[in-house]
Amino acid sequence: MEQEKETELVTRQLKWWSNYSNNADWETNRNSWGKFRNHSVPHITKAKLTELVVPDIKDVLMDYLSKEGIQKHTGYNNLKSSWVLCANLYFLVRSNPSFNKLMLGFLKEKISDKITEITELELEFAFPQGDALHPENLLGEKGGSRGSGQTSPDIAFIVKTKQGKGIILTECKYTETSFYKCSARKSDKNKNRETNHELNRCLKPLSADEYSTFCHQKKWGRKYMELLKFSQAGKKILKQCPAATNGYQLFRQQALAEGIATISNDYDLVVSSVAFDQKNTDLINSLKPIGVDDFQSGWANIFEGKALFKTWTHQEWVQYVRTNRVGSEFNSWLQYIEDRYGY
Repeated sequence: MEQEKETELVTRQLKWWSNYSNNADWETNRNSWGKFRNHSVPHITKAKLTELVVPDIKDVLMDYLSKEGIQKHTGYNNLKSSWVLCANLYFLVRSNPSFNKLMLGFLKEKISDKITEITELELEFAFPQGDALHPENLLGEKGGSRGSGQTSPDIAFIVKTKQGKGIILTECKYTETSFYKCSARKSDKNKNRETNHELNRCLKPLSADEYSTFCHQKKWGRKYMELLKFSQAGKKILKQCPAATNGYQLFRQQALAEGIATISNDYDLVVSSVAFDQKNTDLINSLKPIGVDDFQSGWANIFEGKALFKTWTHQEWVQYVRTNRVGSEFNSWLQYIEDRYGY
């Protein structure tokens, strides 16, 4: 995120936390701050997760995480945490029927008018261990768990459609400026995997199919490239492998979505999506190195397949609630979100 916007965002978060925690001296009280790389910084707290989420969800969220064995993000106490933002903006869909109804209307507008009902919302989603669609089997990712070490979309909306059912896999972003670089292009802590000694070979404008032939992830047993097919447009515009520098998360989630759409007969609607802050122009422009000027409109054009790719902004969602709620419904939620995030 651009420096000016980042500063504005942090200033808002610090003001919110100072008021919310009844600590008027927060910005000068260094002893209360948390640490990042051994340095005390004001936007990292020592708070519990329950102190950093909307009061309406704190109990049901903690029960859910414990019951499902989901690893909360290690950086949840960072006021800039996209994981906490994700829970604050969307988790209420799971527990509040009226909120669920609002999200249904929103998804009909932003994703597909085929959607008729939201039956489930899951955080750090993965199919059960042993299922053919679990990341270990579908993607070749071994040793991970929900929220750690595997492709687990931040949110999954399980829906009913006019024809059957669907799944919307969603990556939730806040201040992150990219979708991160491929794990095979950096120092690997796993000593049992073959080291990649040719880190720059996927940074060249080659025939797109060539990226699949020498992808180092395949040597690790990862199946991303096997599940995705590059379109003719993709073959023309790609300047490097789309996962190499700033698109790795998107690439993995697209592979997961395409695998579900191709292998399973249970879903007639499968979507890979991104929900993000509209002010985050760095994220919007982050795929320029691969030849995509704006990920919102350009990412889907790279691939052929059954899975769709869609986006929306957090601001659009909050405004939808504000406009379509009944009377004063969700006043406290809207006030919390406005005070903390400015939405």
